[in-house]
Amino acid sequence: MVKFALTLLAAATLLTATPVPPPRDLAALFASNAERLGPVLRDPGAHRVQVLVTEPVLLPDGTLGVRRSAYGDPAKYFYPASTVKLSAAVAALLELNARNARDGTAWGLATRLRLEPRFPGDRLIDTDETNREGGAVTVGHCIRRICLVSDNATFNHLYELVGQRRLNELMWEAGFTSFRIHHRLAEARPPAEQRQHRPVVLEHGGATARIAQPDSTLALVNDLWTDQSLGVARMEGGRRIEEPLAFDTKNAVRLQDLQDLLLAVVKPELRTGRKGFPGLTVEQRAFLVRALGEYPRESTNPVYDPAKYPDDYVKFVLPGLARVIPAAHLRIYSKVGCAYGNSVENTWIEDTRTGRGFALAAVVYTNPDGVMNDDQYAYETLAWPFLAAVAEVVARAVLAP
Repeated sequence: MVKFALTLLAAATLLTATPVPPPRDLAALFASNAERLGPVLRDPGAHRVQVLVTEPVLLPDGTLGVRRSAYGDPAKYFYPASTVKLSAAVAALLELNARNARDGTAWGLATRLRLEPRFPGDRLIDTDETNREGGAVTVGHCIRRICLVSDNATFNHLYELVGQRRLNELMWEAGFTSFRIHHRLAEARPPAEQRQHRPVVLEHGGATARIAQPDSTLALVNDLWTDQSLGVARMEGGRRIEEPLAFDTKNAVRLQDLQDLLLAVVKPELRTGRKGFPGLTVEQRAFLVRALGEYPRESTNPVYDPAKYPDDYVKFVLPGLARVIPAAHLRIYSKVGCAYGNSVENTWIEDTRTGRGFALAAVVYTNPDGVMNDDQYAYETLAWPFLAAVAEVVARAVLAP
């Protein structure tokens, strides 16, 4: 964390105090790089492209403000997929901190979780075979698995701990008011069961506590978005239905809130206009930053096979950035998402040689046959190369001498 702090200081010294400059013309930038950006840019509307670039600016009062540039329609719906997992990681720590302040307890990253059954087919969950420190399901280990390989089950564990209602409220209180977390991930259940929670037993240092979050009565409405149906047809139970898939009761968040959530964790000194998370401790923030910035091969617990989890496994922008910044001098703090044809990258990118960096958030929808749930989404051939190319083009513009 000391090295990270020094990097931020170095970056600040490279900035000259100035009023916030006007936004970059991303449309012109992309048009001038159309060949590099490929077929997606030929019809950005059909691919529901959105891009946000945020750069630090040293303000005359000595604080760090931001220069924001945007491309695409921010009101057009996209499915955020795994990008919402960072909200659960932060919310879990805030929830434990609140309990500690109220009850005089010491729950934290090392706290063990035991999840009790609630729904038909459930089993007791109290072990994690990837945890080399006793095989425990701990808060910290859940967070690392979320950040390193975007694990669904551990997001769901934290969803149970915090509860649907409190998870949304904590994001709203921090200033990220577009968050609508309706459901767990990769666990299909009717809406009523998504508002119910499995009991969680906390264990640490000989102390135990059982938390049974009440059923959520929070009214969640996706009222900030347009065009919330995707595709021309969908597959259900092996049968094709000639109707689009509706997303009005699925998770949703504006791209700006996703980006500012990441910045609130990785770059809290930037004045984005959001309250952020002053309730996180220095240790907790450092833990999150490290997990967001590591490649799977760098992790000693859990351990991941680089052949199965290459460096760009959850860092879609890496191939493009490596064409601008040597990989040895590149650090990417990110949380990506990919589902229903939506690929979402949310990242802080930094050149460790200079300390200069910027935030990039981008969305692209790829579904050549227009059929939802047929797993023919062209992620590897269209979406991820496009996101890598966007990162390359923006990095060349923003980090140019």
